[in-house]
Amino acid sequence: MSTVKEYASLDAAIRELSGGERHIVSRQAVSGGDINAAHKLTLDDGSCLFMKSNRTDALSGFQAEARGLNYISRTGCIRVPELLGIGTDPDGYAFLLLEYADSRRCKRIHGYWTAFAEELANLHMHAVRANEPPRFGFPEDNYIGHTKQINTWHESWISFFRECRLGPQFQMASACFDRSDRRHISHLMDHLEEYLTEPSAPSLIHGDLWGGNVMTGSDGKAWLIDPAAYYGHPEADLAMTELFGGFPPEFYHAYRECMDLEPGYPDRRDLYNLYHLLNHLNMFGSSYLHAVRRILERY
Repeated sequence: MSTVKEYASLDAAIRELSGGERHIVSRQAVSGGDINAAHKLTLDDGSCLFMKSNRTDALSGFQAEARGLNYISRTGCIRVPELLGIGTDPDGYAFLLLEYADSRRCKRIHGYWTAFAEELANLHMHAVRANEPPRFGFPEDNYIGHTKQINTWHESWISFFRECRLGPQFQMASACFDRSDRRHISHLMDHLEEYLTEPSAPSLIHGDLWGGNVMTGSDGKAWLIDPAAYYGHPEADLAMTELFGGFPPEFYHAYRECMDLEPGYPDRRDLYNLYHLLNHLNMFGSSYLHAVRRILERY
């Protein structure tokens, strides 16, 4: 797999990417999430780049993001912004440079949601890369928000979801739970095979697929951003699209036209989203505890 080039400074990256003749004339803050600073960089020839930045110790997060984008891009199934560069600057920050597209000004194609669903389904039908074992996980750990996401290879999806998804989140949130909660957690973890199903094969998934991680690109189609990619069950991606408001009905209709969902998906959806709700509980606090408890009491 090709890797994005790392630079010793932002200036060095701009010089190489522009052929040595361009420089930054303005930095404009743009929306880019709660964790990193995001800027539109305008060069003196009028071209623009998108830059994420954070403290220098955030470099590993940007490296993981770049690798996830690279994996998705190389499938040819769905677009992501082009990776341009990554590095740390002597001024004390790490950065990730990406293709710039102003989603607010990009006109969506006719049938935008149907096309997005079809391309996402194609991604989900993309099998494990030829040089990797048919297992669940990823070649390295990455991040879900600012939480480290464990991606140790597993032969079983259910085992992977128990040990690498729910288990670490429950452990981090242990101080939030009372005796009743712990009883529900123990029961769920011991009986996960009764609720989840094994897919026929691992599929490459985005891993953090809510509406904020989908943008309209310069081609008018849906692009994926900010992945927490790994090889898993497509249902985990589909479930998260429904967690924070969901997409329009035509998206789900088109997706189901492409993908045969096993019976009982609505019953599994909350379990997949339990992982993300636990992560929000760990990142943002007790306002998510009620939603976590509601799911635990179901199972």
